[in-house]
Amino acid sequence: QVQLVESGGGLVQPGESLTLSCAASGFTFSSYAMSWYRQAPGKERELVAGISSAGRYRNYADSVKGRFTISRDNAKNAVYLEMHSLKPEDTAVYYCKTVSSGGTIYWGQGTQVTVSS
Repeated sequence: QVQLVESGGGLVQPGESLTLSCAASGFTFSSYAMSWYRQAPGKERELVAGISSAGRYRNYADSVKGRFTISRDNAKNAVYLEMHSLKPEDTAVYYCKTVSSGGTIYWGQGTQVTVSS
């Protein structure tokens, strides 16, 4: 079965960096686009970044452009989110997501990122 497992979250100070990882299994990883979402307390889940199956195309939320980078390693079945110049408003639970060819949406369990001094 499809499994997405995020890791790498934690508590950092404003301006610091963090890299999240998402380990995927149970499907042909290299055939599917992947994305990162986040959900802050009291807010809706929002798209942070997406990457195409081969990694050629990437898109970002305006709020993270220039600070975050999404990448993937199809040999390792993993997708990453490098986050730099973190701000308190980046505090959220970050989720990895993929969508099957049949339209089923799969989410990981999430990893907490807290940016605070």
